[in-house]
Amino acid sequence: MASLHELIKIYEQEINNFQPSDAADLENYRIRFLGTKGIVKQLSGEMKNVAPDERKEAGQMLNSFKSLAEEKYNSYANLKQEQNNGPVIDISLPGTPIPAGTRHPLRMVEDEIVSIFEKIGFSVATGPEIEDDWHNFTSLNMPAHHPARDMQDTFYVAQNPDWVLRTHTSSVQARILETQSLPVRVICPGRVYRNETISARAHCFFHQCEGLYVDKNVSFADLKQTLYYFVTEMFGENTKVRFRPSYFPFTEPSAEMDISCTVCGGKGCNLCKHSGWVEILGCGMVHPDMLRNFNIDPEVYTGFAFGMGVERITQVKYQVNDLRLYSQNDVRFLRQFRPA
Repeated sequence: MASLHELIKIYEQEINNFQPSDAADLENYRIRFLGTKGIVKQLSGEMKNVAPDERKEAGQMLNSFKSLAEEKYNSYANLKQEQNNGPVIDISLPGTPIPAGTRHPLRMVEDEIVSIFEKIGFSVATGPEIEDDWHNFTSLNMPAHHPARDMQDTFYVAQNPDWVLRTHTSSVQARILETQSLPVRVICPGRVYRNETISARAHCFFHQCEGLYVDKNVSFADLKQTLYYFVTEMFGENTKVRFRPSYFPFTEPSAEMDISCTVCGGKGCNLCKHSGWVEILGCGMVHPDMLRNFNIDPEVYTGFAFGMGVERITQVKYQVNDLRLYSQNDVRFLRQFRPA
């Protein structure tokens, strides 16, 4: 009994003083004390030499010693696991909340515009952002050296004058007239590009929604009623509308449409430049020469077209005063459009 007792005391002191320096040191400890030929097994073998009346006490001492050796190993084994795999995760605890994002304001407004026109029979049409000269300019009544081309500073692809980043989504209307049978009634949303200096009021890329309706007996009155409906749905039934004569090479007659300022109610503010009116889109009857470019007889078919900048509609709807905010990914700006 004394011999086994003394051995246990010696080994207990060794265990208490043990501090592994690395994984190999810890593994050597496991083999020495807890292995199949380790000290715990050896001391268990000494039980046969203990007197019968002392075996109960000796067994209790041996069990305590074994528990001490295992606890020492497990304490460092858990620490090693935490160092390798990071902190242990308690899956019973509630998770860390992830803040919900929101849709971009331009996408929200673009979808709202499209939805309004879909309700009155317009379907969505899209096209490539890299366009050829025919669809972007020539077919739209802007042949080479036409002065209207100077109105749009163009990005050319690889210095090739025949390929450009589209300057308007009117190119999609050209593709529709080229490939689809009449009548057509489409709304064309998309991103467009112009070589302009970036400022609070201008950008090198922006978004447009353009509409086209070609059929027999389409009149300017149809165009006006369509746009009245859009303004009522987008800005409210109390919004006033006015049309001003303008010029676009692919429409004749042409007009620009203004609405009463949504900020000051027509009294005058910075948004409307103290005029009480805000321009939101251009429109007009499809030019007969444009219809002829697609083998459409202007004596049989007529149509109207309109186009608006999504940034401008968003500015009027949400009083955004700087176009650069749309593309800066500032979460402080974007969080303002989070649904309630």
